Amino acid sequence: MKTLVCKAPYQLEYAEADLPSASIGETILKIERIGICGTDLHAFEGTQPYFSYPRILGHELAATIVQTDDKRFDTEEPVTIIPYFNCGKCIACRMGKPNCCERINVFGVHINGAMQQYVTVPTYSLIKSNGLSFDELALVEPLAIGAHGVRRAGVRNGEYVLVVGAGPIGLGIMEFAGIAGGKVIAMDINERRLQFCKEKLQVTDTINPAIENAVEKLKQITNGDMPTVVIDATGNLKAINNAFQLLAHGGRYVLVGLQKADIVFSHPEFHKRESTLMSSRNATREDFEHVISSMKQGLVKPATYITNSVLFDEVKNNFASWLNPENGVIKAMVKMQG
Repeated sequence: MKTLVCKAPYQLEYAEADLPSASIGETILKIERIGICGTDLHAFEGTQPYFSYPRILGHELAATIVQTDDKRFDTEEPVTIIPYFNCGKCIACRMGKPNCCERINVFGVHINGAMQQYVTVPTYSLIKSNGLSFDELALVEPLAIGAHGVRRAGVRNGEYVLVVGAGPIGLGIMEFAGIAGGKVIAMDINERRLQFCKEKLQVTDTINPAIENAVEKLKQITNGDMPTVVIDATGNLKAINNAFQLLAHGGRYVLVGLQKADIVFSHPEFHKRESTLMSSRNATREDFEHVISSMKQGLVKPATYITNSVLFDEVKNNFASWLNPENGVIKAMVKMQG
């Protein structure tokens, strides 16, 4: 079967591999769609933590079942997966937090992922399609990341939520913050993405800190209060550090974006606010189910996100272009053939 391997930063190569087999508790899937996310792009450019080369990328997927020992699923049934394979035994797993398992293996990050025609996955990771299309199924995972971040923040009805970063994950955070009743403010230095927020997600308040004073604009929007929730979806060190000053007294700051370096902030400024700082890693089955339910209710329209579609054979030649903000890529979707 055909695979696409990231051998080193900026180096993708197609290769042939043997068809996978399955043991007890495992399912063989035929890959139908693969969504390209920030994790894949960062791995390609060599800035992804928890990563080693060579690696087959891809963890946002839609697939059909080839072989399974779980009688709840049928051959050729469409599914997606929770791509964070957990040990089930560590303290995090025992507390119902398999998304941050001590020995986690994230598909396409710690182990080879979906950029191949067939894969074997733990059967416990399967998620039924509930009637969603392949394109919709491949978007469930990235939207679940956003849903989990919003759940971590405990967004309440009527409070201001500043989402820093209007990439695919940030857009999902905005959607689910709105569903939770939050008043969403989008911040990004890319005007095209801010316009996307206004037109596609009906986000009324946007801020471009490159051309306007973020603190003053936020005071104006929030009647002087500042947002009680700030969620970072940039993974950019400067943006993460700067956002501490954008938080209301008593507020919560959630880091969804991931950065290799140390975070630095003023302890007195953080302390006087009695701020809460949280990380948000991956997502849980609860979040996946919330996303699928929201899609089925029409609260989230997945087609909004897909700006680029390519065939698997075209990925190598197109991948680098998806890194360029000028190309306006929100979500690139890969369609497998054969």
